[in-house]
Amino acid sequence: MSTLDRQILIGADGGGSGCRVAVGTRDGILATATGGPANFASNPVQVIETLKETVHEAARQADVDIALAQAHIGLAGVMSAADAARIAQALPFQATVTDDRPTTLAGALQGDGYLLAIGTGSFVAASTGGQHRFIGGWGFCIGDQASGARLGHAALEHTLLAYDGVRPHTTLTRSLLAEFEREPAKITAFSLTATPADYAQFAPQITRSDDPLAHDLMTQGADYLTRSLTALGFRPGDPLCLTGGLGPAYRPYLPQAAFQDPKGTALDGAFHLARQALDSP
Repeated sequence: MSTLDRQILIGADGGGSGCRVAVGTRDGILATATGGPANFASNPVQVIETLKETVHEAARQADVDIALAQAHIGLAGVMSAADAARIAQALPFQATVTDDRPTTLAGALQGDGYLLAIGTGSFVAASTGGQHRFIGGWGFCIGDQASGARLGHAALEHTLLAYDGVRPHTTLTRSLLAEFEREPAKITAFSLTATPADYAQFAPQITRSDDPLAHDLMTQGADYLTRSLTALGFRPGDPLCLTGGLGPAYRPYLPQAAFQDPKGTALDGAFHLARQALDSP
């Protein structure tokens, strides 16, 4: 067995819901561990500590020394090369660091194709000949079109418009208003502190409904996704993977494609990119 075959590899995927780490070798993953929230933009210092603790727990389970490991770390909230460098320099092993889009893409496709990752947030991606391209992922305040957060926000906005008589009520708007005890001021109060995840909690009501407003919101989201795919070079019939809690819900609204299930998770993608980094000259 060569030195490279014995090389310890680490893959890490982190976001607002938690941190996941895999430790192994070229032959595969030996152990995994999970930790607390790991969105770098939220609390950089704590995220780095959480990442270290989770890596050490996975290494303990695998009974390996990570001092000379090669890692790929994909974390939500990594917005610049400076962010990536800060994380890499704080780790006790060699690591490449990116946001969580490359790890999601690498895990889902494991080859060429297109990806729609739609959950609380959203992004669109393409992989062609090893080259990755991305659209979106800029966050709820300025992006994340078609996401669960955007759907929930829009539905509440339309609920207030219906209350004011600007647009007709639908089953969906009446249902949402009832959740706030039919008091529109409570929707306003909710909006003052609501996070993207808070808005996204209303998305399942939209994706599962045959309500006309729900249909309109899904159609608008799909239009953004379709235009983004076109900008990346997608043509009807190309391979397309839908991931995230809401990705599959958009399938009936999208152009013809060779739809395929995700081949792996973002953690699988991180581990794959760690192996790829080891092979790079």
